[in-house]
Amino acid sequence: MKTTIVRTDEFDDLVELLSNHAIDQSAEVQLLGRIIAHACLGENHLWQDLGLPERQALNHLMRDFFPTLHALNTGNMRWKKFFYRQLCEKEQVLICKSPSCGDCCDYAACFGPEEEAVSPSYANGSGQFDRVRQPATAAP
Repeated sequence: MKTTIVRTDEFDDLVELLSNHAIDQSAEVQLLGRIIAHACLGENHLWQDLGLPERQALNHLMRDFFPTLHALNTGNMRWKKFFYRQLCEKEQVLICKSPSCGDCCDYAACFGPEEEAVSPSYANGSGQFDRVRQPATAAP
């Protein structure tokens, strides 16, 4: 049996971050912020946990509904990492190993290519997205 850890404070902080950068305070945009915050608690890339077809769709969503937050992500950092970095900076918590991303030994973990893609599953008519794993490269 899998144990579920409640991360309410984390969720609330993410909702607040998204709300503070929302294009407006309409119920629809606030709901979208809550959906994104909930997906941040998932184990995959954010675009995957949202059921989006690719990362670019998430970039467009952020640009259209959270434009000031999108503008802050100048290096195209992975969104979950970017959100948590924003939260840590707000609380003045140093999480990075280096003061500059370009000098950090973990640069590829934050900015590197994402290895999984999803493709729509139209065969069953569900409209859901199925995970498609890229083939692993064999070790020499």
